[in-house]
Amino acid sequence: MQIDWTHFTPWASLAGGVLLGLAASAFILINGRILGISGILGGLLRPRSGDAAWRIAFLLGMLTAPALYYLVGGPVLATVDTGWGTVIAAGLLVGVGTRYGSGCTSGHGVCGLSSLSPRSLIATLAFMGAGFAVVFFVRHLLA
Repeated sequence: MQIDWTHFTPWASLAGGVLLGLAASAFILINGRILGISGILGGLLRPRSGDAAWRIAFLLGMLTAPALYYLVGGPVLATVDTGWGTVIAAGLLVGVGTRYGSGCTSGHGVCGLSSLSPRSLIATLAFMGAGFAVVFFVRHLLA
């Protein structure tokens, strides 16, 4: 087995993790809410009075940040080794999973685990295990 070291990015990964942790910490300290993307987006589907503006601003920030990075740092080349059908199916399955799991990787994996929530530990183990199993099945058993 040959390792492709071009995909080994410890410093960029560490920086991203630190930024995500800081954002989650600031969000809970300032707003008293868990930084879970599925919950923020889901709250727009059934908005409460006075609750939509911050959600829209947060999601717009998530969409504009990559565009700003592109303007400053240039394009980031990424390859996806699958077709659009698989990407769409995976996105829909993740969406369904976040509804059944009452949260997503950012809510359970970042905020829930850092607050020592047993429920978040079980959810994180479940979605990570499912992800590992699906990748193994698709890459090694179907290939």
